[in-house]
Amino acid sequence: MKEIKYFKLSEFIKSATAKRLGIDNIPSFEVVDNLNRLSVYLDGIRAKLGKSISVSSGYRCPMLNKAVGGVVNSQHQKGLAADLVCADMKSLEKVLIETGGFDQLIKEHRKGFPNSFWFHVSVCARNGKPRNQIIMNLEKK
Repeated sequence: MKEIKYFKLSEFIKSATAKRLGIDNIPSFEVVDNLNRLSVYLDGIRAKLGKSISVSSGYRCPMLNKAVGGVVNSQHQKGLAADLVCADMKSLEKVLIETGGFDQLIKEHRKGFPNSFWFHVSVCARNGKPRNQIIMNLEKK
């Protein structure tokens, strides 16, 4: 496996909501494998961007996913997705789109706050084919 320079597993499993609610958000070995593949992909994005990227939400066990209002089939539950923010979101969007290779790229924002947003980025399951699906301005509750 390729060396991961910019991301740590802990960034993908930390959750203030899980901590507050006492939810054990420890992933299985299969999920860790997915998170490693996601990290390799995001490491390449970070290298091209040349700027720090923060993971605001990564792996979510089913209980945590329900607590945060995630969809039932969320890729976060499989370790295939992360929500990202950085100081230069416009450049991040450009690098993600130009690079491709993702399963989904979704620009999400909270209802009533269209100028405050994050990118949901996912990779496909092992041996899957990336859809390169782009959805912009998805409003969350």
